[in-house]
Amino acid sequence: MVGGSLPYEVVVGRDILSSLPEVLGERVSQVLVVHPPTLGAAAARLREMLLGSYKNVLLAEVPDGESAKRVEVAAFCWQIMGQADFTRTDAVIGFGGGAVTDLAGFVAATWLRGVKLVQIPTTVLGMVDAAVGGKTGINTAEGKNLVGSFYAPSAVLADLDTLATLSQNEIRAGFAEVVKYGFIAEPEILDIVEKDVDLAIDPQSREFRRIIELSIAVKARVVTEDFREQGLREFLNYGHTLGHAIEHAERYQWRHGAAISVGMVYAAELGRLVGTLDDVTVDRHRSVLELLTLPTTYPAGRWPGLLSSMQRDKKARAGMLRFVVLDRIGKPTVLAGPDETLLFTAYQEIAS
Repeated sequence: MVGGSLPYEVVVGRDILSSLPEVLGERVSQVLVVHPPTLGAAAARLREMLLGSYKNVLLAEVPDGESAKRVEVAAFCWQIMGQADFTRTDAVIGFGGGAVTDLAGFVAATWLRGVKLVQIPTTVLGMVDAAVGGKTGINTAEGKNLVGSFYAPSAVLADLDTLATLSQNEIRAGFAEVVKYGFIAEPEILDIVEKDVDLAIDPQSREFRRIIELSIAVKARVVTEDFREQGLREFLNYGHTLGHAIEHAERYQWRHGAAISVGMVYAAELGRLVGTLDDVTVDRHRSVLELLTLPTTYPAGRWPGLLSSMQRDKKARAGMLRFVVLDRIGKPTVLAGPDETLLFTAYQEIAS
């Protein structure tokens, strides 16, 4: 359960999509399902399941990945809703990965200043991060998620069966956010990955389900206490300051998890340089992420562009860069306004 002024449930399980009409409720007349091309057949099946309960179920196929998070794509969804006379009692479903749930949330938040939203994440990243917490947004040429809103869904259905067709690369990339939760709050996650990485990333295993539940519990706890990122929620940005800059530099062709993986190693090196983090924990960042075959370095010559991008990031305040670093595992803190020489020195530790 995610608490706050508008509490909602995050349900983790298998074969749970049949409960969707109950989650949407009786007042809903029309539903828009936002989905990527890769889930076209699954979205059609979802539509067939819902048609018996609602007057109209529409599908909005949007591009894969970060290409979905553009204002033109949001406008496409708004057009469908407008032509169907969507009212405030109708609903939007985000059915896909993190980019799709970000977009669907933004569309729901902005249409008529807010309609019902249900998120059905179909990737590891979507389940443990993007779909939970109410952050919605789209990208601009200047950076990632610079336009968006905080908007809580009515429910999140994390059906583990939807992960069955994911590639190993997709699962491993999603585990970057899982590892983040391990370092900032829940070290049991790290222990499970280190004990047997193959079991940890197997969607059919008990270990996998335990990791998903632990990760969601951390996110739910933090979001309940700090919905609008005024304090505690900032710790969820561990690895994201540099990670978002890498995504921008790579024109969003890198997977989010790959960029955040490099960003976490960088944050660990920053922690070591300012004297808060010990060598063993810094080395553990690299070893856990490398077990998942995630990158831990980035080209040496890219620093000037990355610094410029970070300075425009929404996490900067009054022109001051802010990095989440660790005092120890489970004890994150904020490093505000670090000297650029310090930042450059830390980058040399991850430069390839």
